[in-house]
Formats: sequence, C-alpha cells, structure tokens
Amino acid sequence: MFDLANIWAALIAFAVLTYVILDGFDLGIGILFPFARGEEDRDVMMNSVAPVWDGNETWLVLGGGGLFAVFPLAYAVVMPALYIPIIVMLLALVFRGVAFEYRWKTKRWKHVWSVCFSAGSYVATFTQGVALGALVQGIEVEGRAYGGGWYDWLTAFSLLTGVALVVGYALLGATWINMKTTGPLQEANRRAAKPLALVLLALIALVSVLTPFQDAVYFDRWFNFPASAWTVLVPAILLAVSYKLFAGLRNREDVSPFLMANALFVTCFIGIGISFYPHIVPPGLTIEEAAAPDSSLAFALVGAGILVPIILAYTAYAYWVFRGKIDASSGYH
Repeated sequence: MFDLANIWAALIAFAVLTYVILDGFDLGIGILFPFARGEEDRDVMMNSVAPVWDGNETWLVLGGGGLFAVFPLAYAVVMPALYIPIIVMLLALVFRGVAFEYRWKTKRWKHVWSVCFSAGSYVATFTQGVALGALVQGIEVEGRAYGGGWYDWLTAFSLLTGVALVVGYALLGATWINMKTTGPLQEANRRAAKPLALVLLALIALVSVLTPFQDAVYFDRWFNFPASAWTVLVPAILLAVSYKLFAGLRNREDVSPFLMANALFVTCFIGIGISFYPHIVPPGLTIEEAAAPDSSLAFALVGAGILVPIILAYTAYAYWVFRGKIDASSGYH
C-alpha cells in the first residue's frame, strides 16, 4: 500500500532539487557577471542559458505549488516564518528576468541592465540560502500555526548558508561556462572553478559541523549508532565527488566538472534529507501531520503523474536541441 504523503514529499523534494540543479547555474552566471572581461563575454554567458533559463524556474513553481496543494499546514507555517526572504527572492527573480530581456533591447543602458541582472542573481541566491538555513535551524510551531517572530529567520547560521549558496551557484555557473564555451572565456572560468570549489567545500564543512547542534534530533541522527552507519556515507560520497571535480578541472575536461559540481549539491541535499526526515518543517511538524487528506493527495497525484513527465520531456528536449558549444560569432554549434 502506497503512502501518498511520503510519495508527495519525495516529489516535492525532487522538484526543489531539480530547480537547484537547473536554475543554479544560470543564477551562477549572473553571480559571475562582474568578473567577466567585458560585454562581449557577458553576451556569450547569457546566450548559453537564453534558451533554457526561464524553463528552469518551472520547478520552483512546482515545488511551491505542490507544497500549498498537498501540505497546506506546512505551507501555512513556513510562509509566515519566511515571508521576508521569500518575497525578496521572488522580487529579485522578477527583476532579474526583466533585466535579462531589457539588456538585449538597448545599447546605451546595456551596462546598467548587466548590473541589474547580476544584482538580481546575487539577491535571489542569497535569500534562497537564508531561507534554507532558517528551515534547517527550525521553525517554531504553536498549535497549527507559526509561533515565532518576524525576524527569527535572520541568524548567523542562515546568513552562513546564504553565503554558501552564492559560492555554490557561482561554481555551477563557472563549470557550465567551461562546458559551453571555448577560448579565453572557457579558460577563465575553468581557473575560477577551483578556488570556488575549495571555498564551497570549506563552507559545506562548516555548515555540516554546525547543523547537528541546531536540534538534538539532528545530532542523534548523525552521531548515534545505527543511524551513523548510514550517515557516514554522505561525507564519503562528498570526498569522492570532490576528487572527481578537481581531477576533471586538472585534466581540462568539459563535462565532468559540471556534473561533479551538481553531484556536490545532490550529496548535500541527501544530507539535509537525512537530517529532516520524517519532518517536513523541523523540528515539530512531520510529513504525515502536514499532509492534506488522502483523497486530495490522490487527486493531485494524477495530475502530477501527467504533468511531471511532460515537463521532464520538454526540458530534456530543450537541452538536447541547444547542446554543444557557443561563441559570440556563430551561436551554438
């Protein structure tokens, strides 16, 4: 017998992870914008994601909409707790999208829109990281409502996770440009990827050390046997992925560094899942407690079973059509 609540929790987790993987590198491109040599390089960087960037954000809508539809109690608790970072994130994404389009329409103001595109990318990424940190450190629940204050999300830990995500998305952007371009632009981003990876691993280590102390449940999950026999696999996988990432950069490979950078995010996501489960809003609200009635879950799952494969199919098709390298003169080839 299928547990509909856990199926939906897995589906929403998949949507969020897919969003991070797909939208992370194009936000990373905006983060790297100030370090490009000039507007021509920025043109190539933006062109590398122009066919796919807006489709990447579909998964954010699916994750947020799914949470509202099938875990209404979790939505009702999380949104008041994170109103400020989430609203700022959404405004930054809108502003960034406007800048993306307007930058191609003007010559006189092109530099201004480049700054706006980069600023929107930084703010959206940082607030995503802050929201994640606030969720990890726990949200106070009283009865069936949020019981904390307006600024409980603003802590040293959440600011740390915000910075870590900015560095992580920058790494995704650098490895994407390494994969999609040639010449000096590719070489510059390949060189940038190594220090970004080193800083990201240091931040991951720091966040990992601090996370078990955010709640006693996390500590037990990671350090008490027999659960620790499984959780030790996460740092082991992280070390293996890091080795492959640096080996790919050292060997001047195109695809491997990008895949390994994404694998770092997948591994960290697994670690967060181990810390959270079976809670959807730690430390006090479980998946089962927050779920809508089974009839609603089953009805929504039928729609998701139709739409998610369609989204996966057109996303895969778009990436397949626009595969290969890109340069300023000839576009994709």
